[in-house]
Amino acid sequence: MWEAWITTNALHHLLASITFAIIGLVVIARRRALRRSVRHAPRLFWITVALCALLAAWNGACLTEILMGLHGHTTLISGLCEWANLITLSGLILALVYNRLVVERTSRPRRILAIGAHPDDLELACGATLAKLADAGHQIQAVVLTGGERGGNATVRPLEARRGAQFLGCNAVFVYDFADTRLREQANEILSAIEMRIREFNPDIIFTHSANDQHQDHQAVYEATLRAARNHGTILCYESPSVTSDFNPTFFVDIGDYVDVKIESIRQHRDQRLKPYVSAERLRGMALFRGGQAKTRYAEGFEAVRSLASSLGDI
Repeated sequence: MWEAWITTNALHHLLASITFAIIGLVVIARRRALRRSVRHAPRLFWITVALCALLAAWNGACLTEILMGLHGHTTLISGLCEWANLITLSGLILALVYNRLVVERTSRPRRILAIGAHPDDLELACGATLAKLADAGHQIQAVVLTGGERGGNATVRPLEARRGAQFLGCNAVFVYDFADTRLREQANEILSAIEMRIREFNPDIIFTHSANDQHQDHQAVYEATLRAARNHGTILCYESPSVTSDFNPTFFVDIGDYVDVKIESIRQHRDQRLKPYVSAERLRGMALFRGGQAKTRYAEGFEAVRSLASSLGDI
Protein backbone atom coordinates (compact mmCIF):
# COMPACT_ATOMS: atom_id res chain seq x y z
CA MET A 1 0.00 0.00 0.00
CA TRP A 2 2.77 2.41 0.97
CA GLU A 3 4.70 1.66 -2.21
CA ALA A 4 1.57 2.30 -4.29
CA TRP A 5 1.08 5.64 -2.53
CA ILE A 6 4.69 6.56 -3.21
CA THR A 7 4.38 5.68 -6.90
CA THR A 8 1.08 7.54 -7.33
CA ASN A 9 2.22 10.57 -5.39
CA ALA A 10 5.53 10.74 -7.23
CA LEU A 11 3.65 10.61 -10.54
CA HIS A 12 1.30 13.39 -9.40
CA HIS A 13 4.19 15.67 -8.47
CA LEU A 14 6.04 14.89 -11.69
CA LEU A 15 3.01 15.72 -13.82
CA ALA A 16 2.23 18.83 -11.76
CA SER A 17 5.81 20.10 -12.03
CA ILE A 18 5.80 19.58 -15.80
CA THR A 19 2.33 21.13 -16.16
CA PHE A 20 3.22 24.31 -14.27
CA ALA A 21 6.50 24.63 -16.14
CA ILE A 22 4.67 24.33 -19.46
CA ILE A 23 2.00 26.84 -18.41
CA GLY A 24 4.66 29.33 -17.37
CA LEU A 25 6.56 28.94 -20.64
CA VAL A 26 3.38 29.25 -22.73
CA VAL A 27 2.36 32.41 -20.86
CA ILE A 28 5.82 33.90 -21.48
CA ALA A 29 5.71 32.92 -25.16
CA ARG A 30 2.16 34.28 -25.55
CA ARG A 31 2.71 37.40 -23.49
CA ARG A 32 1.69 39.71 -26.33
CA ALA A 33 -1.58 37.85 -26.93
CA LEU A 34 -2.33 37.82 -23.19
CA ARG A 35 -1.86 41.57 -22.96
CA ARG A 36 -4.29 42.07 -25.82
CA SER A 37 -7.05 39.81 -24.53
CA VAL A 38 -7.42 40.40 -20.77
CA ARG A 39 -7.76 43.30 -18.36
CA HIS A 40 -4.92 43.99 -15.91
CA ALA A 41 -2.71 41.85 -18.17
CA PRO A 42 0.70 43.05 -16.89
CA ARG A 43 -0.21 42.19 -13.30
CA LEU A 44 -1.77 38.85 -14.25
CA PHE A 45 1.26 37.98 -16.35
CA TRP A 46 3.75 38.35 -13.50
CA ILE A 47 1.45 36.66 -10.97
CA THR A 48 0.97 33.69 -13.31
CA VAL A 49 4.67 33.33 -14.10
CA ALA A 50 5.65 33.61 -10.42
CA LEU A 51 3.07 31.06 -9.23
CA CYS A 52 3.96 28.62 -12.00
CA ALA A 53 7.66 28.86 -11.19
CA LEU A 54 6.99 28.44 -7.46
CA LEU A 55 4.73 25.40 -7.85
CA ALA A 56 6.94 23.77 -10.47
CA ALA A 57 9.84 24.04 -8.02
CA TRP A 58 7.74 22.90 -5.03
CA ASN A 59 6.43 19.84 -6.86
CA GLY A 60 9.95 19.08 -8.03
CA ALA A 61 11.24 19.27 -4.45
CA CYS A 62 8.47 16.95 -3.21
CA LEU A 63 9.23 14.48 -5.99
CA THR A 64 12.93 14.52 -5.11
CA GLU A 65 12.24 13.83 -1.44
CA ILE A 66 9.86 10.97 -2.29
CA LEU A 67 12.45 9.39 -4.56
CA MET A 68 15.09 9.79 -1.83
CA GLY A 69 12.89 7.84 0.56
CA LEU A 70 11.93 10.67 2.93
CA HIS A 71 8.32 9.41 2.97
CA GLY A 72 7.17 10.43 6.40
CA HIS A 73 8.76 13.83 6.18
CA THR A 74 7.00 14.65 2.91
CA THR A 75 3.51 13.29 3.59
CA LEU A 76 2.12 16.55 5.01
CA ILE A 77 4.11 18.80 2.70
CA SER A 78 3.09 16.68 -0.30
CA GLY A 79 -0.56 16.97 0.67
CA LEU A 80 -0.29 20.73 1.06
CA CYS A 81 1.42 20.95 -2.32
CA GLU A 82 -1.40 19.06 -4.03
CA TRP A 83 -3.96 21.41 -2.49
CA ALA A 84 -1.85 24.36 -3.63
CA ASN A 85 -1.79 22.89 -7.16
CA LEU A 86 -5.58 22.62 -7.24
CA ILE A 87 -6.21 26.06 -5.76
CA THR A 88 -3.66 27.77 -8.02
CA LEU A 89 -4.93 26.17 -11.23
CA SER A 90 -8.52 27.02 -10.32
CA GLY A 91 -7.54 30.56 -9.37
CA LEU A 92 -5.61 31.18 -12.58
CA ILE A 93 -8.46 29.88 -14.72
CA LEU A 94 -11.01 32.01 -12.87
CA ALA A 95 -8.77 35.09 -13.05
CA LEU A 96 -8.28 34.74 -16.81
CA VAL A 97 -11.98 34.10 -17.44
CA TYR A 98 -13.10 36.95 -15.18
CA ASN A 99 -10.65 39.45 -16.67
CA ARG A 100 -11.11 38.43 -20.30
CA LEU A 101 -11.96 41.41 -22.49
CA VAL A 102 -15.54 40.94 -23.60
CA VAL A 103 -17.25 43.55 -25.76
CA GLU A 104 -20.76 43.14 -27.10
CA ARG A 105 -20.51 42.39 -30.80
CA THR A 106 -22.15 45.03 -32.91
CA SER A 107 -25.18 44.15 -35.00
CA ARG A 108 -24.11 46.67 -37.62
CA PRO A 109 -20.37 46.69 -38.32
CA ARG A 110 -18.99 50.01 -39.57
CA ARG A 111 -16.00 50.74 -41.73
CA ILE A 112 -13.56 52.92 -39.80
CA LEU A 113 -10.55 54.74 -41.26
CA ALA A 114 -7.92 56.02 -38.81
CA ILE A 115 -5.37 58.46 -40.25
CA GLY A 116 -2.15 59.51 -38.52
CA ALA A 117 0.93 61.45 -39.51
CA HIS A 118 3.53 59.36 -37.66
CA PRO A 119 3.97 55.71 -36.63
CA ASP A 120 2.77 56.08 -33.01
CA ASP A 121 0.09 58.76 -33.45
CA LEU A 122 -2.90 56.43 -33.60
CA GLU A 123 -1.89 54.37 -30.59
CA LEU A 124 -1.21 57.47 -28.48
CA ALA A 125 -4.38 59.30 -29.44
CA CYS A 126 -7.09 56.71 -29.97
CA GLY A 127 -5.50 53.28 -29.45
CA ALA A 128 -7.99 52.15 -26.81
CA THR A 129 -10.96 53.23 -28.93
CA LEU A 130 -9.66 51.41 -32.00
CA ALA A 131 -9.02 48.22 -30.00
CA LYS A 132 -12.50 48.34 -28.48
CA LEU A 133 -14.11 48.90 -31.88
CA ALA A 134 -12.08 46.06 -33.41
CA ASP A 135 -13.23 43.68 -30.67
CA ALA A 136 -16.83 44.75 -31.27
CA GLY A 137 -16.55 43.59 -34.88
CA HIS A 138 -16.02 46.83 -36.78
CA GLN A 139 -13.69 46.84 -39.78
CA ILE A 140 -10.73 49.17 -39.28
CA GLN A 141 -8.04 50.41 -41.63
CA ALA A 142 -5.08 52.44 -40.42
CA VAL A 143 -3.16 54.96 -42.51
CA VAL A 144 0.25 56.25 -41.37
CA LEU A 145 1.61 58.89 -43.72
CA THR A 146 5.30 58.98 -42.74
CA GLY A 147 7.91 56.58 -41.46
CA GLY A 148 8.77 58.98 -38.63
CA GLU A 149 12.38 59.21 -39.73
CA ARG A 150 12.98 62.60 -38.08
CA GLY A 151 11.88 61.30 -34.70
CA GLY A 152 13.65 57.95 -34.63
CA ASN A 153 15.05 55.04 -36.60
CA ALA A 154 13.77 55.23 -40.18
CA THR A 155 14.19 51.47 -40.68
CA VAL A 156 12.45 50.38 -37.50
CA ARG A 157 9.55 52.81 -37.13
CA PRO A 158 7.46 51.71 -40.15
CA LEU A 159 7.65 48.12 -38.88
CA GLU A 160 6.55 49.30 -35.45
CA ALA A 161 3.65 51.18 -37.02
CA ARG A 162 2.38 47.95 -38.56
CA ARG A 163 2.98 46.00 -35.36
CA GLY A 164 1.13 48.54 -33.23
CA ALA A 165 -1.89 48.75 -35.54
CA GLN A 166 -2.09 44.98 -35.85
CA PHE A 167 -1.91 44.67 -32.07
CA LEU A 168 -4.95 46.94 -31.79
CA GLY A 169 -6.83 44.71 -34.23
CA CYS A 170 -6.78 46.82 -37.40
CA ASN A 171 -7.71 44.79 -40.48
CA ALA A 172 -5.24 46.63 -42.73
CA VAL A 173 -2.34 49.02 -42.20
CA PHE A 174 -0.95 51.36 -44.87
CA VAL A 175 2.36 53.07 -44.11
CA TYR A 176 3.47 55.75 -46.58
CA ASP A 177 6.88 57.36 -46.91
CA PHE A 178 6.05 61.05 -47.14
CA ALA A 179 8.75 63.29 -45.65
CA ASP A 180 8.47 63.57 -41.87
CA THR A 181 7.98 67.19 -40.61
CA ARG A 182 7.41 68.39 -44.21
CA LEU A 183 3.88 67.22 -44.96
CA ARG A 184 2.66 70.72 -45.86
CA GLU A 185 5.07 70.71 -48.77
CA GLN A 186 3.42 67.54 -50.07
CA ALA A 187 -0.18 68.58 -49.50
CA ASN A 188 -1.47 67.54 -52.93
CA GLU A 189 0.21 64.12 -52.81
CA ILE A 190 -1.12 63.47 -49.29
CA LEU A 191 -4.60 64.53 -50.39
CA SER A 192 -4.45 62.05 -53.27
CA ALA A 193 -3.30 59.23 -50.98
CA ILE A 194 -6.09 59.84 -48.47
CA GLU A 195 -8.68 60.22 -51.25
CA MET A 196 -7.63 56.87 -52.69
CA ARG A 197 -8.04 55.14 -49.32
CA ILE A 198 -11.44 56.76 -48.82
CA ARG A 199 -12.57 55.86 -52.33
CA GLU A 200 -11.51 52.22 -51.98
CA PHE A 201 -12.69 51.69 -48.38
CA ASN A 202 -15.69 54.07 -48.22
CA PRO A 203 -15.50 54.48 -44.44
CA ASP A 204 -18.49 55.32 -42.24
CA ILE A 205 -16.26 57.02 -39.64
CA ILE A 206 -12.92 58.77 -40.06
CA PHE A 207 -10.50 59.48 -37.21
CA THR A 208 -7.81 62.08 -37.79
CA HIS A 209 -5.71 64.78 -36.13
CA SER A 210 -7.24 67.93 -34.64
CA ALA A 211 -7.04 71.45 -35.98
CA ASN A 212 -6.00 72.42 -32.44
CA ASP A 213 -2.60 70.78 -32.70
CA GLN A 214 0.71 72.62 -32.73
CA HIS A 215 2.61 69.99 -34.78
CA GLN A 216 2.81 71.10 -38.39
CA ASP A 217 2.43 67.57 -39.76
CA HIS A 218 -0.69 66.99 -37.68
CA GLN A 219 -2.21 70.21 -38.98
CA ALA A 220 -1.40 69.21 -42.56
CA VAL A 221 -3.03 65.79 -42.12
CA TYR A 222 -6.13 67.37 -40.58
CA GLU A 223 -6.51 69.77 -43.51
CA ALA A 224 -5.90 67.05 -46.11
CA THR A 225 -8.39 64.72 -44.42
CA LEU A 226 -11.13 67.36 -44.37
CA ARG A 227 -10.61 68.05 -48.05
CA ALA A 228 -10.48 64.37 -48.98
CA ALA A 229 -13.53 63.54 -46.82
CA ARG A 230 -15.62 66.51 -47.91
CA ASN A 231 -18.51 64.18 -48.83
CA HIS A 232 -18.37 62.03 -45.68
CA GLY A 233 -20.65 62.65 -42.75
CA THR A 234 -18.63 61.59 -39.69
CA ILE A 235 -15.16 62.88 -38.85
CA LEU A 236 -13.76 62.68 -35.33
CA CYS A 237 -10.52 64.41 -34.33
CA TYR A 238 -8.42 62.74 -31.67
CA GLU A 239 -6.13 64.09 -28.98
CA SER A 240 -2.41 63.73 -29.57
CA PRO A 241 0.27 64.82 -27.05
CA SER A 242 0.83 68.01 -29.05
CA VAL A 243 -2.73 69.39 -28.99
CA THR A 244 -3.17 72.93 -27.72
CA SER A 245 -5.34 74.08 -24.84
CA ASP A 246 -8.05 74.82 -27.41
CA PHE A 247 -8.69 71.12 -27.93
CA ASN A 248 -12.31 70.68 -26.81
CA PRO A 249 -13.71 67.13 -27.05
CA THR A 250 -17.45 66.71 -27.32
CA PHE A 251 -17.56 62.97 -28.04
CA PHE A 252 -16.16 60.44 -25.59
CA VAL A 253 -15.51 56.70 -25.69
CA ASP A 254 -15.45 54.71 -22.45
CA ILE A 255 -12.12 52.83 -22.45
CA GLY A 256 -12.25 51.44 -18.91
CA ASP A 257 -11.21 47.94 -19.96
CA TYR A 258 -8.77 49.07 -22.64
CA VAL A 259 -6.28 51.38 -20.95
CA ASP A 260 -3.74 48.57 -20.53
CA VAL A 261 -4.27 47.56 -24.18
CA LYS A 262 -3.50 51.13 -25.23
CA ILE A 263 -0.36 51.24 -23.11
CA GLU A 264 0.80 47.90 -24.49
CA SER A 265 0.15 49.01 -28.09
CA ILE A 266 2.45 51.99 -27.51
CA ARG A 267 5.10 49.64 -26.14
CA GLN A 268 5.21 48.09 -29.61
CA HIS A 269 7.03 51.31 -30.57
CA ARG A 270 10.22 50.47 -28.74
CA ASP A 271 12.14 53.08 -30.71
CA GLN A 272 10.13 55.77 -28.89
CA ARG A 273 10.26 54.27 -25.39
CA LEU A 274 12.36 57.12 -23.94
CA LYS A 275 9.95 59.86 -25.01
CA PRO A 276 8.20 61.33 -21.94
CA TYR A 277 4.73 61.37 -23.52
CA VAL A 278 4.66 57.56 -23.94
CA SER A 279 4.89 56.82 -20.23
CA ALA A 280 2.12 54.68 -18.80
CA GLU A 281 1.60 57.17 -15.97
CA ARG A 282 0.94 60.05 -18.35
CA LEU A 283 -1.34 58.01 -20.61
CA ARG A 284 -3.37 56.75 -17.68
CA GLY A 285 -3.58 60.28 -16.26
CA MET A 286 -4.98 61.69 -19.50
CA ALA A 287 -7.52 58.86 -19.71
CA LEU A 288 -8.58 59.63 -16.12
CA PHE A 289 -8.95 63.34 -16.96
CA ARG A 290 -11.13 62.67 -20.00
CA GLY A 291 -13.01 60.04 -18.03
CA GLY A 292 -13.87 62.68 -15.45
CA GLN A 293 -15.32 64.88 -18.17
CA ALA A 294 -17.33 61.95 -19.54
CA LYS A 295 -18.51 60.87 -16.06
CA THR A 296 -16.78 57.50 -16.27
CA ARG A 297 -13.41 56.21 -15.06
CA TYR A 298 -11.32 56.23 -18.24
CA ALA A 299 -12.14 57.76 -21.62
CA GLU A 300 -10.69 59.07 -24.86
CA GLY A 301 -12.08 62.35 -26.11
CA PHE A 302 -12.73 63.52 -29.67
CA GLU A 303 -13.72 66.72 -31.40
CA ALA A 304 -16.58 66.08 -33.80
CA VAL A 305 -16.11 67.94 -37.06
CA ARG A 306 -19.25 66.24 -38.33
CA SER A 307 -21.15 63.35 -36.81
CA LEU A 308 -24.09 61.34 -38.13
CA ALA A 309 -26.07 59.41 -35.54
CA SER A 310 -26.55 56.63 -38.07
CA SER A 311 -22.77 56.25 -38.40
CA LEU A 312 -21.90 56.43 -34.73
CA GLY A 313 -24.81 54.29 -33.50
CA ASP A 314 -23.73 52.15 -30.54
CA ILE A 315 -20.04 53.16 -30.64
